[in-house]
Amino acid sequence: MLRPFVAYLRVYEPLRALGDPPAQQLVEAVSAGGLSRVGIGEREQRMWLKSQAAAPVRLLPAQLRDGRPSPSLGTDVLVLDPADVPAGHSAEGPFACPLELRARSAAALSTFLADAEPALRIAVLDASGVTADKARAQTKAAMTDLTATAAHTLTTTWTVPLPWFSLVDPDERKLVLGSGPADPAREASWRTPMSAALRRASEAGELIETTFGDSGPGRVLSQTRQWLESFDPDSVVELDYGGLVQLFADSLLNADSTAEEVHDILDALRTGNVEELAELFSQLREFWGDLAAKEHSN
Repeated sequence: MLRPFVAYLRVYEPLRALGDPPAQQLVEAVSAGGLSRVGIGEREQRMWLKSQAAAPVRLLPAQLRDGRPSPSLGTDVLVLDPADVPAGHSAEGPFACPLELRARSAAALSTFLADAEPALRIAVLDASGVTADKARAQTKAAMTDLTATAAHTLTTTWTVPLPWFSLVDPDERKLVLGSGPADPAREASWRTPMSAALRRASEAGELIETTFGDSGPGRVLSQTRQWLESFDPDSVVELDYGGLVQLFADSLLNADSTAEEVHDILDALRTGNVEELAELFSQLREFWGDLAAKEHSN
């Protein structure tokens, strides 16, 4: 069964940062090892489908009929293996990334309610059997699930925003090809200390805004930096291809040099090397263009 074609930018915080003290339910879930990284996309998809198949329909996943959060709120957490903590990171673990599916869905719904065309907004609310005021009240209540001022996970489908690669060191990549695209163990990810990610985001953001202004990649980096600043400075940042690894043959995934090319673009911007910039953008367009074509066909 295919995993959802979702990539992730995650923050794993030290357990001590997730409450004072952390909830006992969370502590026990972390001690048990947390959720399987491989099954995260499937779990989120299953929880959403369950909410839509319920009678009556739940406005948000991981939510009980009366609007209260599901008990899974306290146990759905990813735990970072000590072996995967970046070298030189001095803070003590364990490091955990709460799934926060109800709160993340609430944030997306809140944006939808504010930005969607009236006809579409009314159709969605009617299908859920709630008024706009009730939907806003439920989304506001769900946001209190968060242990920080922001959710610990950002997601994107079919591709990875190129500015995200500026946060990591290309040499930090973890690549597991397994037996092929369908292997559940297949993984492409990078992990870096929060301090390094913030420094890189700041440097790259200033460079891009100076060159191109505060739109496009500059805006993405600015928003991402603000998001990272919401968390404990001893956290670990992870860029994970997630289910996208199923879309690449072994040879392509092994040869993927996107992180290196993004950093080379930043170096070319610093030196004003226009020819190198053009070549690097062409390479990235070719590599990620195949995924764009697959998304279009779907």
